[in-house]
Amino acid sequence: MAYTTIDNPFKHFNTKIYTGNGSTQSITGVGFQPDWVWIKNRGAVTNHEVADSVRGVNKLLKPNDTDAEQSNSNKITSFDSNGFAVGNDANVNQNSTAIVSWNWLAANGTASNSDGSITSTVSANTTAGFSIVSYTGTGSAGTLGHGLSAVPKMIILKERVGTENWMVYHAGNTSAPETDYLLLNTTSATADYPVWNDTAPTSSVFSIGSDSSTSTSGDTYIAYCFAEKKGYSKFGSYTGNGNADGTFVYTGFKPAWVMRKYTTGGSASGEGWEMLDSARSLFNVADKRLKADSSGAESTGSNYYVDFLSNGFKCRTVDNATNNSGATYIYMAFAESPFVTAGTKAAGTAK
Repeated sequence: MAYTTIDNPFKHFNTKIYTGNGSTQSITGVGFQPDWVWIKNRGAVTNHEVADSVRGVNKLLKPNDTDAEQSNSNKITSFDSNGFAVGNDANVNQNSTAIVSWNWLAANGTASNSDGSITSTVSANTTAGFSIVSYTGTGSAGTLGHGLSAVPKMIILKERVGTENWMVYHAGNTSAPETDYLLLNTTSATADYPVWNDTAPTSSVFSIGSDSSTSTSGDTYIAYCFAEKKGYSKFGSYTGNGNADGTFVYTGFKPAWVMRKYTTGGSASGEGWEMLDSARSLFNVADKRLKADSSGAESTGSNYYVDFLSNGFKCRTVDNATNNSGATYIYMAFAESPFVTAGTKAAGTAK
């Protein structure tokens, strides 16, 4: 396919920046009713907070931590038609502090899915390739229906009731990604273990092993699944060149948001999940970083310089976390604007 069917990416994913007031407030301007909200206080050392419409708006998990799900009525308090509301908790609403939220649209509703050996509850946005999957572990390996009608390129999975790590599947993570995993809450390099039962996901299901991180009997789990959509999302890998005129990564769109991770070689185990977006960095270079694995405040620095271009992003520095020579990096990216839209044919394609 030469063009995207999503001419306005902000109808499915949007970054919203706001200033905390220390009380309660409604955050508007997201553009849709979000099903997954990820919030980070930019100015303080605080945990990341995520809530979704499948688990419930008051049920929080922390991507940088192994903590079990917590119920808290003072954090995210509602998902609204044009955004969400927050309470007075400092992680999401510290007075006079800049805060960022990343928002994804699923289905604004759920459905039971029996495509896999374990029945799941799913909220799926097939247009944008995003679904939220809830299930109860059996203690055995199994398969889960994800509802995307396309093969997931990335899966982020967390046990809700225990203190297991956040497990990550990424299609660009080694030549056989189904045999390996990454941890969202740590700086660890890729590792080989049958988290995904050494079985690649399909257009209807993904697989899990019998490990406690994915299938303790009676424990509940949540998974965020992403399929790639041309002109809107990209889940790939690149190799660093160790040059300030760094590697260019083609995505097919101007990125609004990029998260990347150094996965193999050298000091990969010491580098975390860098998060950059065009809302916090309004102009190139994009240099305002948060890390999914860290509670640290936002930092600005030359060691993670990136240019967001019309059809991808380009590294602008030499650093282990960004562009080390010969190192492998995986990334997930969402569009600010597609390079080619549904109304415009790509150069050289038939009309």
